[in-house]
Amino acid sequence: MKVIILCGGRGIRAFPFTESLPKPMLPIGGSPMLMHIISGFLAQGFTDFVLAAGYRRQVIEDYFERKEIGARINTLDTGENVDTGDRILACKDLVGETFLATYGDGLCDVSLRRLLDFHEHHEGLATITSVPLITQYGVLETDGSDRVLEIREKPVLRQHWINVGFFVFRRRVFDHWDGRSLEREVFPNLARKGLLFTYKHEGFFKSMDSYKDQQDFDELARSSQPPWRLAQTGR
Repeated sequence: MKVIILCGGRGIRAFPFTESLPKPMLPIGGSPMLMHIISGFLAQGFTDFVLAAGYRRQVIEDYFERKEIGARINTLDTGENVDTGDRILACKDLVGETFLATYGDGLCDVSLRRLLDFHEHHEGLATITSVPLITQYGVLETDGSDRVLEIREKPVLRQHWINVGFFVFRRRVFDHWDGRSLEREVFPNLARKGLLFTYKHEGFFKSMDSYKDQQDFDELARSSQPPWRLAQTGR
């Protein structure tokens, strides 16, 4: 089963660290973020990857040409200035009846087998992995006169679930592929047709959107059991 990893964007929010490197190649514990993502899939038995590249594509190609990781890596130039939906569409001829895809800047301990089982038992064409929203701000609880009753610092907002990637698609989804952006067009259009489902995951997820995130990841990587590797234990 093919795994598409979206790794062609410019990573503007992580500039200037992405001036010479694509964001998925920023280092975490001595290895690129992209390598950590691939390792997570390898540990769960997935070995066939399509890297939907664009910006600084040669950096990605050079890295995997020099490194033997026990996987089939196909780096596809999907363009520098295209959106996420276009990148997956560019990989259409390389995938089978069911395929996975994810972003190149997020790590998660989701069980891919459970994700696939969920996908196989609903009638839709696409599944998004979601986690509860953890806000970076303090949340105020007030009464009718706006008196502050409680402040909860960075709470988990379980009434709101966010898209974290780790998608599953049926090939027939391309018959309904409408739009250039996965997030703003393709997924909303599938949702309106009742063809989109979400697998709700309660475990670890973190994305790398800034230099601070890279530093946080680097610190987590130094621990004896980084949280994104929990899925590799068969959980």
